[in-house]
Amino acid sequence: MTAVPETNAASAAPSSSRARTRTKTQGQTQTQTQTQAQAPVLPVPVRDVRPRVDDGRRPAKAVPGETFQVTATVFGEGHGAVGANLVLLGPDGRSGPWTPMRELSPGSDRWGAEVTPDAAGRWTYAVEAWTDPVAEWRRAAEVKIPAGIDVGLVLEEGAALYERAAAGAPAGTERRTLLAAADTLQDDLRTPSARLDAALAPAVTAVLARFPLRERVTRSDALPLLVERRRALFGSWYEFFPRPAGAAARAGPPPVSGTFRTAARRLPAIAAMGFDVVYLPPIHPIGTTFRKGPGNSLSAGPHDVGVPWAIGSSEGGHDAVHPDLGTLEDFDAFVREADRLGLEVALDFALQCSPDHPWVEKHPEWFTHRPDGSIAYAENPPKKYQDIFPIAFDRDLPGLVEESVRLLRFWMGHGVRIFRVDNPHTKPVAYWEQVLADINATDPDVLFLAEAFTRPPVVRALAQAGFQQSYTYFTWKNTKQELVDYLTELAGETSPYLRPNFFVNTPDILSEFLQTGGRPAFELRAVLAATLAPSWGVYAGFELCENAAAGPGSEEYLDSEKYQLRPRDWAAAEREGRTIAPLLTALNRVRRDHPALQQLRDLYFHPADNDAVIAYSKRSGDDTVLVVVNLDPHHVREATVRLDMPRLGLGWDETVPVRDELTGDTYHWGRTNYVRLEPGQAPAHVFQVLRPSPPLNGGSPTQ
Repeated sequence: MTAVPETNAASAAPSSSRARTRTKTQGQTQTQTQTQAQAPVLPVPVRDVRPRVDDGRRPAKAVPGETFQVTATVFGEGHGAVGANLVLLGPDGRSGPWTPMRELSPGSDRWGAEVTPDAAGRWTYAVEAWTDPVAEWRRAAEVKIPAGIDVGLVLEEGAALYERAAAGAPAGTERRTLLAAADTLQDDLRTPSARLDAALAPAVTAVLARFPLRERVTRSDALPLLVERRRALFGSWYEFFPRPAGAAARAGPPPVSGTFRTAARRLPAIAAMGFDVVYLPPIHPIGTTFRKGPGNSLSAGPHDVGVPWAIGSSEGGHDAVHPDLGTLEDFDAFVREADRLGLEVALDFALQCSPDHPWVEKHPEWFTHRPDGSIAYAENPPKKYQDIFPIAFDRDLPGLVEESVRLLRFWMGHGVRIFRVDNPHTKPVAYWEQVLADINATDPDVLFLAEAFTRPPVVRALAQAGFQQSYTYFTWKNTKQELVDYLTELAGETSPYLRPNFFVNTPDILSEFLQTGGRPAFELRAVLAATLAPSWGVYAGFELCENAAAGPGSEEYLDSEKYQLRPRDWAAAEREGRTIAPLLTALNRVRRDHPALQQLRDLYFHPADNDAVIAYSKRSGDDTVLVVVNLDPHHVREATVRLDMPRLGLGWDETVPVRDELTGDTYHWGRTNYVRLEPGQAPAHVFQVLRPSPPLNGGSPTQ
């Protein structure tokens, strides 16, 4: 931390015209102050400023309009009063508004303030602390004046301090308020208690809060803050393979793949459900060597289409599109149609290749060779990926960084501003630091989602390295305690740098909960994901409640479209009522309508006396959303929910209307409330907490 000498006008001595009115006692006080000023300036301790990511080496993250809290330990030595404020510097070097900090709980010495950056870019924040002689005087005066201790001296000291504080306030009402208080403190025609009361008046206190008299100012080191575009925090994702969309369903070979043109016909339905991002798995040519057949079989037939993640063939590599899908011009048309519908296109970036990829011959140094000369294929025991070669990053890191940046910029040139990165944890963190820094240095709007289902420290390291979003373990958090513990971590400890994206399913993950819970399981998991996290996603087929697994204990889908063309009849599913698309549409509408659901950090869990019922709230300004979910997809559950009313911005004894945003029904809730939630009927409430109407003509509030 750095001690900053106090040089502003608030420290100046009173003007000579006013100083001449002071008594001998005041003159003695001035002499004493001058003597003290010659003593060494001892800084006020400022410690443990948070958020502090990787000990200040990495930036904390936010988006414009996102509020977050900065805290620090600040304490005075001895009995002196201290104050603190937050210094926020924007990308253009301008200082943000004065942000006073408050002690979070009496005697804790832990101070905090909430800040809201208003523009994207690289910011900094620091904490300033100081001794507050006015606050110290007020505290002493409230004891000494009533007790008759040194009354005259105390009042004279207070007047001098108020005059100094007035010098640092802007000319006008604020300065006049403080000078009037100083004059009153010297008014011998009033009683000491009246003079003190005038100095402690609310209007005076309010001015001092905005323009305190600061001495021994200390500023902490500036910490970095990266403010990125709003999609980095908030969005609804929809993943689908383009090749089954419009594919010909026929009894015999060869199959006819869907194309970018036929896939674009699916976009209006995705947009109508309220999704913001459409994510495509790899769209590149697929190798034929060791190509996988249906069900991940090792013996592919001549017409089997292969796995999109086995990238590369004689038709090209990562900068080419599979000819069955069309041309680059067709892809460009797909992106334009998505943009017309308000959708962003996210593209898979999988840095691996098939044995047929052009890199295998052009850059053999990029692969690990076994003693027999063969190249090692990818493994994730017990899974084996014979059709995929991983990259050996230790062989030519600069070359791989250069090629990766080239590929990303190639697709950026075709309208892609979001990349979902496949298995980033199998690549060095140092590699990602260089690649992401290069891209975001010139294109800070480009976002990267890390698909890293791995150990928590690695997930955190990738988020700190620059990934704007991260897949999470939400898919496997099913019990109330699991959800509370995990979300408490995400909304608290890791929230300054790790932004979760709650995918309810993926092409690789059909959880046991979805396999066994039927349609109610899909409904309740959608509610949880859409209301707990500001970003969530579904993989196509979720709205149809597809839950047939490849086998017992497997999270693979039966007849997975990773390995084969599997077109869906969306129209028939809608006619037959086999879709929960209306629920997904409603959830995305509620998310758009409520700022409370567009942020992560202000999440609070309320007690419910049934372990199968979870209740939580989110609040942003005047917008408060309260969610109650039955976690049991098989049984009706009843519970008493006890609300922490102040967390909702309400008094403990208030009763307010709450409107279920999914059904339109309105209830009146207070501190204690009964709920009954039935799977398949009403598995959850998503309440907007309404404020009572103001009194009409002095009457009582309407109910």
